Amino acid sequence: MSAPIHVLFLCTHNSARSVLAECLLNHLGGERFRAFSAGSTPSGRVNPLALQALNEQGIATESVRSKSWDEFASAGAPRMDLIITVCDAAAGEVCPIWPGHPATAHWGYADPSTTQGSEAAKLAAFRDTLALMRRRIEILVAMPDERLHALALQQTARDLAAD
Repeated sequence: MSAPIHVLFLCTHNSARSVLAECLLNHLGGERFRAFSAGSTPSGRVNPLALQALNEQGIATESVRSKSWDEFASAGAPRMDLIITVCDAAAGEVCPIWPGHPATAHWGYADPSTTQGSEAAKLAAFRDTLALMRRRIEILVAMPDERLHALALQQTARDLAAD
Protein backbone atom coordinates (compact mmCIF):
# COMPACT_ATOMS: atom_id res chain seq x y z
CA MET A 1 0.00 0.00 0.00
CA SER A 2 1.34 3.42 -0.90
CA ALA A 3 -0.71 5.69 1.39
CA PRO A 4 -1.54 4.83 4.99
CA ILE A 5 -5.02 3.66 5.86
CA HIS A 6 -6.74 6.43 7.82
CA VAL A 7 -8.83 5.15 10.74
CA LEU A 8 -11.10 7.33 12.89
CA PHE A 9 -12.15 5.97 16.29
CA LEU A 10 -15.35 7.50 17.66
CA CYS A 11 -16.73 7.65 21.17
CA THR A 12 -19.16 10.13 22.68
CA HIS A 13 -16.74 12.18 24.81
CA ASN A 14 -13.40 11.36 23.12
CA SER A 15 -11.69 11.14 26.49
CA ALA A 16 -10.95 7.45 27.05
CA ARG A 17 -11.72 4.53 24.69
CA SER A 18 -11.35 6.36 21.37
CA VAL A 19 -8.12 7.98 22.60
CA LEU A 20 -6.74 4.60 23.72
CA ALA A 21 -7.50 3.14 20.28
CA GLU A 22 -6.04 6.10 18.39
CA CYS A 23 -2.75 6.03 20.28
CA LEU A 24 -2.49 2.24 20.16
CA LEU A 25 -3.06 2.00 16.40
CA ASN A 26 -0.58 4.80 15.75
CA HIS A 27 1.91 2.91 17.93
CA LEU A 28 1.39 -0.51 16.32
CA GLY A 29 0.38 0.47 12.79
CA GLY A 30 3.72 1.64 11.50
CA GLU A 31 3.51 3.41 8.16
CA ARG A 32 0.48 1.38 7.03
CA PHE A 33 -2.00 3.12 9.34
CA ARG A 34 -2.73 6.60 10.64
CA ALA A 35 -5.26 6.80 13.45
CA PHE A 36 -7.40 9.67 14.71
CA SER A 37 -10.12 9.93 17.34
CA ALA A 38 -13.09 12.19 17.98
CA GLY A 39 -16.39 12.43 19.82
CA SER A 40 -19.92 13.59 19.16
CA THR A 41 -19.87 15.69 22.35
CA PRO A 42 -16.20 15.86 23.32
CA SER A 43 -15.37 16.48 26.95
CA GLY A 44 -12.50 18.79 26.06
CA ARG A 45 -10.00 16.77 28.08
CA VAL A 46 -8.42 13.35 27.88
CA ASN A 47 -8.88 11.20 30.98
CA PRO A 48 -5.57 11.18 32.90
CA LEU A 49 -5.91 7.44 33.57
CA ALA A 50 -6.06 6.80 29.81
CA LEU A 51 -2.82 8.71 29.42
CA GLN A 52 -1.25 6.83 32.32
CA ALA A 53 -2.22 3.41 30.91
CA LEU A 54 -0.80 4.35 27.50
CA ASN A 55 2.42 5.81 28.92
CA GLU A 56 3.00 2.67 30.98
CA GLN A 57 3.09 0.75 27.70
CA GLY A 58 5.51 3.19 26.09
CA ILE A 59 2.81 4.54 23.77
CA ALA A 60 3.11 8.19 22.75
CA THR A 61 0.39 10.57 23.93
CA GLU A 62 1.93 14.00 23.35
CA SER A 63 -0.38 15.21 20.59
CA VAL A 64 -3.61 13.56 21.72
CA ARG A 65 -6.56 15.78 22.60
CA SER A 66 -10.33 15.56 22.96
CA LYS A 67 -12.01 16.88 19.81
CA SER A 68 -15.28 16.90 17.90
CA TRP A 69 -16.01 14.60 15.02
CA ASP A 70 -16.96 17.73 13.09
CA GLU A 71 -13.24 18.30 12.50
CA PHE A 72 -13.16 15.18 10.35
CA ALA A 73 -16.33 15.85 8.39
CA SER A 74 -15.26 19.28 7.20
CA ALA A 75 -13.43 20.36 4.07
CA GLY A 76 -9.69 19.88 4.30
CA ALA A 77 -9.90 17.08 6.86
CA PRO A 78 -7.98 13.86 6.20
CA ARG A 79 -10.08 11.41 4.19
CA MET A 80 -11.00 8.40 6.32
CA ASP A 81 -10.86 4.85 5.04
CA LEU A 82 -12.37 3.26 8.14
CA ILE A 83 -14.49 4.61 10.99
CA ILE A 84 -14.83 2.50 14.13
CA THR A 85 -17.17 3.33 16.99
CA VAL A 86 -15.84 2.03 20.31
CA CYS A 87 -18.78 2.88 22.57
CA ASP A 88 -22.39 1.88 22.26
CA ALA A 89 -23.68 5.45 22.58
CA ALA A 90 -21.65 6.66 19.59
CA ALA A 91 -22.67 3.61 17.59
CA GLY A 92 -26.32 4.64 17.91
CA GLU A 93 -25.87 8.31 17.10
CA VAL A 94 -26.53 9.94 13.77
CA CYS A 95 -23.06 10.54 12.37
CA PRO A 96 -21.99 13.22 9.94
CA ILE A 97 -21.74 12.35 6.28
CA TRP A 98 -18.14 11.26 5.87
CA PRO A 99 -16.41 12.26 2.65
CA GLY A 100 -15.49 9.25 0.54
CA HIS A 101 -17.99 6.89 2.23
CA PRO A 102 -15.48 5.03 4.43
CA ALA A 103 -15.96 1.52 5.75
CA THR A 104 -17.54 1.39 9.21
CA ALA A 105 -17.54 -1.02 12.13
CA HIS A 106 -18.47 -1.10 15.81
CA TRP A 107 -16.00 -2.50 18.34
CA GLY A 108 -17.79 -2.11 21.67
CA TYR A 109 -15.84 -1.78 24.91
CA ALA A 110 -17.07 -1.09 28.44
CA ASP A 111 -16.30 2.46 29.57
CA PRO A 112 -13.34 2.26 31.97
CA SER A 113 -14.02 5.80 33.20
CA THR A 114 -17.23 4.62 34.91
CA THR A 115 -15.38 2.12 37.10
CA GLN A 116 -16.06 2.68 40.79
CA GLY A 117 -13.62 2.15 43.63
CA SER A 118 -10.03 3.03 44.33
CA GLU A 119 -7.68 4.76 41.90
CA ALA A 120 -5.93 1.39 41.49
CA ALA A 121 -9.22 -0.25 40.46
CA LYS A 122 -9.95 2.56 38.01
CA LEU A 123 -6.47 2.35 36.47
CA ALA A 124 -6.85 -1.44 36.19
CA ALA A 125 -10.02 -0.88 34.14
CA PHE A 126 -8.10 1.33 31.70
CA ARG A 127 -5.30 -1.23 31.47
CA ASP A 128 -7.85 -4.00 30.78
CA THR A 129 -9.56 -1.97 28.05
CA LEU A 130 -6.20 -1.21 26.45
CA ALA A 131 -5.32 -4.93 26.49
CA LEU A 132 -8.62 -5.85 24.81
CA MET A 133 -8.08 -3.21 22.14
CA ARG A 134 -4.52 -4.38 21.58
CA ARG A 135 -5.76 -7.85 20.58
CA ARG A 136 -8.02 -6.51 17.83
CA ILE A 137 -5.60 -3.87 16.61
CA GLU A 138 -2.70 -6.33 16.41
CA ILE A 139 -4.86 -8.55 14.20
CA LEU A 140 -5.85 -5.57 12.04
CA VAL A 141 -2.28 -4.39 11.48
CA ALA A 142 -1.16 -7.95 10.66
CA MET A 143 -3.74 -8.28 7.87
CA PRO A 144 -2.33 -8.66 4.36
CA ASP A 145 -2.87 -5.73 2.04
CA GLU A 146 -5.62 -7.50 0.08
CA ARG A 147 -7.76 -7.71 3.25
CA LEU A 148 -7.35 -3.96 3.70
CA HIS A 149 -8.32 -2.95 0.16
CA ALA A 150 -11.28 -0.55 0.21
CA LEU A 151 -13.83 -3.20 -0.77
CA ALA A 152 -12.62 -5.74 1.79
CA LEU A 153 -11.93 -3.33 4.65
CA GLN A 154 -15.57 -3.12 5.75
CA GLN A 155 -15.88 -6.88 6.21
CA THR A 156 -12.44 -7.22 7.80
CA ALA A 157 -13.28 -4.58 10.45
CA ARG A 158 -16.69 -6.09 11.17
CA ASP A 159 -15.23 -9.59 11.44
CA LEU A 160 -12.86 -8.31 14.11
CA ALA A 161 -15.85 -7.04 16.12
CA ALA A 162 -16.93 -10.64 16.59
CA ASP A 163 -13.61 -11.63 18.18
